[in-house]
Amino acid sequence: MPRGDKSAYTDKQKRQAAHIEESYEARGTPEAEAERRAWATVNKETGGGKKSGAGRGKPVDTTPSKTGGRRGGAASAARTAEQRSESARKGAATRQRNAEARKAAAGR
Repeated sequence: MPRGDKSAYTDKQKRQAAHIEESYEARGTPEAEAERRAWATVNKETGGGKKSGAGRGKPVDTTPSKTGGRRGGAASAARTAEQRSESARKGAATRQRNAEARKAAAGR
């Protein structure tokens, strides 16, 4: 099985990765990076692709999904209002620039 082959994953794992990826993309993460993070999260939570056989299952651990939110919240709380505002302006400008680049690429 070549690297990156998703045939060993269950339908549920594939759906989970798709939802996580959509969430990242909605927040402005590039498509390739969103996919990489989504599969990393699914792997961390479920132990990778599921193989058949008795006793080979592992319980699902959803703490990786929660950890990112906690870290992000703590980092944001430690910054001043001015720093958060500047970061928001910078992010908005980047998202606008990326959207324009996608439009230009689609128009080719």
